Amino acid sequence: MLVVTDQSAPGGGYDRLLLVPEGARATSVSVGAAPAGVPPGVIHLGGGRPALLRLMDAQLRRRDRGRVPAVDEDPAWILTDAGHDPGRRRVDETLFTLGSGGVATRGSAEEAVRGGTPMVLAAGVYDGTGSAQHLLPGPLWTGLTTAPPAAAGTRILDLRTGVLARTTEGEAGGRLRTLRFASAMAPGVVAMGAEAPAGQLRSPGSPLQAPDGQAGEARWEDGRFWARTDSGCGGGLGALAVQRTSRDAGLRTVQRIAAYVACPSRRPEHGMAAGALSMAEERGFDRLLAEHRAAWAARWDEVDAQIPDDPDVQLAIRFALFQLWSNTAATGELAVGARGLAGSGYAGHVFWDADVFVLPALVSIEPAAAAAMVRYRLRRLAAARARACADGRRGARFPWESAASGEEVTPSSMMFGGRLVPVTTGLYEEHVTADVAWAAVRCAEWTGGRALPGLPLLVQTARYWASRCRLDGAGAAHIDGVTGPDEYHERVDDNAYTNVMARWNLRAAADAADRMPVTAQESGRWRELAGRIVDGYDSATGRYEQFAGYYCLEPLLMADVAAPPVAADLLLGPERIAASQVIKQPDVLMLHHMVPGEVAPRSLIPNLDFYGPRTSHGSSLSPAITASLLARAGRPDEALAMLRTALAIDLSDLTGTTAAGLHIANLGGVWQAMLSGFAGVGVQAGALSVDPRLPAAWGSLHLRFRCLGRRVRLHITRERVEITTDAPLLAGLAGQEPRRVTGHCSLGPPGKGS
Repeated sequence: MLVVTDQSAPGGGYDRLLLVPEGARATSVSVGAAPAGVPPGVIHLGGGRPALLRLMDAQLRRRDRGRVPAVDEDPAWILTDAGHDPGRRRVDETLFTLGSGGVATRGSAEEAVRGGTPMVLAAGVYDGTGSAQHLLPGPLWTGLTTAPPAAAGTRILDLRTGVLARTTEGEAGGRLRTLRFASAMAPGVVAMGAEAPAGQLRSPGSPLQAPDGQAGEARWEDGRFWARTDSGCGGGLGALAVQRTSRDAGLRTVQRIAAYVACPSRRPEHGMAAGALSMAEERGFDRLLAEHRAAWAARWDEVDAQIPDDPDVQLAIRFALFQLWSNTAATGELAVGARGLAGSGYAGHVFWDADVFVLPALVSIEPAAAAAMVRYRLRRLAAARARACADGRRGARFPWESAASGEEVTPSSMMFGGRLVPVTTGLYEEHVTADVAWAAVRCAEWTGGRALPGLPLLVQTARYWASRCRLDGAGAAHIDGVTGPDEYHERVDDNAYTNVMARWNLRAAADAADRMPVTAQESGRWRELAGRIVDGYDSATGRYEQFAGYYCLEPLLMADVAAPPVAADLLLGPERIAASQVIKQPDVLMLHHMVPGEVAPRSLIPNLDFYGPRTSHGSSLSPAITASLLARAGRPDEALAMLRTALAIDLSDLTGTTAAGLHIANLGGVWQAMLSGFAGVGVQAGALSVDPRLPAAWGSLHLRFRCLGRRVRLHITRERVEITTDAPLLAGLAGQEPRRVTGHCSLGPPGKGS
């Protein structure tokens, strides 16, 4: 931003405008005489109005000739890569992913570099068949050729405005500058500007390149370039692009705009992208960028976290929010793979991660995207019913790994520790069926909609569990041969998480029976069966046994093995780990996070104390939810330490796997930890409750989020909890009767209502 004042103009003293907080990071220029001097940091040109006109003419010339704009390097909003570590190249490509409208581009360098993996992916567009299905790479739009090659420089991801900027110094001193963005205002539209000495930046050829070995087409047509990659599923990912080059004082500039169209089941055609590209061309690069920045400003005005005493955590939470926006879409249906759209990890398959970790975050960030996730599951209900039928069951059983059709695509084997081992999750990890139903209900609760679009999911999953349970001679119901979230122990009986989630599923369906084509007799059977399901709870200890026989295993603690997080199965071997009490991630504890009404009162702390020391956090899903539960248990300082671990998973490549894509479920988990954990936000019966737990290092916490169709702002200190809403909302501190809040008010001192 450029701010110009003229102190010699009538009225004088306009340099004071440069002192307002909003202008603190702007480039400030004074053209007046300034007899009293100018504020520090202001560039004094003098020359009055003629100087002002020359300055504005220069700015207009720069814009007309396609010069690359700068970004505000505000440390509260930027991630920086100095480019000095080639070993982190693919990690940084992941972190600098930009996306909009369900299409995302990895943050690869513009020129071809060794070890780089440039990629454009679209949600739900797969190639291949069966377990070999994977997200289809689309045409690349960011390629440039430099000679000599550009040296390592600095790249900046500006979270506040959603742009990726790069500045390098060439071997011969030439300076390459680029700026790219994925339009938040026009989903599917991307744009890039570049500038460098004309001898270094070669005249670009086609603005799009097809990925190596990918079937499709590429051609010029009416001055535009069309490229498409085709999938074996009949769909494809296409892009239509234009670019212009110009010169300015020895520099060559390039501006490129492209419009993507993604089709899961039909091949996209040139005309499907033409309208979006025409709109973008008419606006031009600078207006597109201005509108894009305004759209991001509106997003951050609605959803944000401000932690004045902890800028590192504040920045990391903002990164999580940025990538949750960038890797999802708010229209149609939304398939969220385990690594989002930032890489090829897990082939883009959809796991329980999406339903339990991503959707509950999105419903408070972008509710329409959460609803699109529910639609993805609804449109694959027929495949889930076919799976249940094939198993000899009623209702619907959802796959552990899902892709295009909703059929099971979990591979049957994989390399582990240098050997080929069978993969059994697709056979036994059945809790995903209840997780899908839970996500649909969660979406409805948080959005405040009277209708529940996911009702068919609720009824068909309840029918599955009703047919899956086994009654013993005493009439107790069991679920045999399953794997819970703790995948170190496979094919166990009466896994507490699976059983309690099935019980919740049956009861939730029975409660909603009057809105479904269900007989009173069937709903009555669901309710009765739910009461018969065993859950391993011991009232004497307040603990749930993770599964039948768990207490008989070797009582190994993580303190005896290694400091978490660690893949304990790699360390000890699958046989030893299966015979011990060490677990991969919260299993019983997930129940206290997801369905606290289904577990015994005051059972969180006994289970946290028992299972916490046994948890290796061998899954990226583990630390964030543990942080949330530690906060709820009144241990916010321990929670903050665990949150920092979760935030480091991608930003510090804690597990050495970020190069394959973002751990998108972990990013959803850390936002849940902020809301549900530290702020203690919950929704029940159409009312919002707040029960904050601030760590000692935080004097205050300010959160903005979406809830019950409202835009909500919470300002939490040790003395007060204040709430602001844009429309009337029922809200209160936990344990208090909710009251109607309009505008801004104080809910009272924290802790008084719990």
